[in-house]
Amino acid sequence: MHTVIRGHCSICEKDTTFEMRRPSAWRSLTCMECASASRNRALWLAISRACPGWREKAVHEGSPGYDIVSRRLAAECKNYTASQYDTGRELGSIVTETRLPCGKYSVQDFEKQTFDDEVFDLVVTQDVFEHIFNPASAIAEIARTLKPGGLTIMSVPVIRAFQPSRRRARITGGRVEHILEPIYHGNPVSGDGSLVTIDWGLDIAAQLSAASGMYFVMQTFENMDLGIRDEVNQILVGRKSPLPDIS
Repeated sequence: MHTVIRGHCSICEKDTTFEMRRPSAWRSLTCMECASASRNRALWLAISRACPGWREKAVHEGSPGYDIVSRRLAAECKNYTASQYDTGRELGSIVTETRLPCGKYSVQDFEKQTFDDEVFDLVVTQDVFEHIFNPASAIAEIARTLKPGGLTIMSVPVIRAFQPSRRRARITGGRVEHILEPIYHGNPVSGDGSLVTIDWGLDIAAQLSAASGMYFVMQTFENMDLGIRDEVNQILVGRKSPLPDIS
């Protein structure tokens, strides 16, 4: 069945038609004006609400692609930094010969970043944490690079809503060990794709909080007027802030 819905897109800010399409992994409503997926619009809504002054902030986006969220952040943020895990290049080096909308990017391993401490107000990732071998190290690195009170906002497919998270692959002896049948998603800098390392469950917020010391909340957005309907519409928001003293 072909689903067509009229509504307003929160990213391109136009009245539009949303159509249900099935990409490689899950169904999602696509905006016919800007081609954004439902998860893109949910993430944009979360950024707009949690960090309304994002244009003036120091923003790091990990693994940006060609979608309108990455395009708008790169074009409108006054202090925007993009990073990609680009094998074969030196960590911390800057790549300028790219067709990505970000224009240039810093080569980074999310688990051991070369950025200084407390340099970003906001760190954004789209569908990245299901591809990281050591998410505890990655989120601790994000916390390290965030300024006090800073935010990280991420889309992550939570596909095990009624079961705990499970690992699909790990590094053993310097090599990838596949625990489950390999699954790959698209990669903006590699035609080989990105290996899915973890199938996340609802425990993801607790996992990220425990590893980083940040507050994490998981939000599920559903709004048909805004074309936000997806099988995996979860957005995680983490804030680098100490617990209040209530003694």
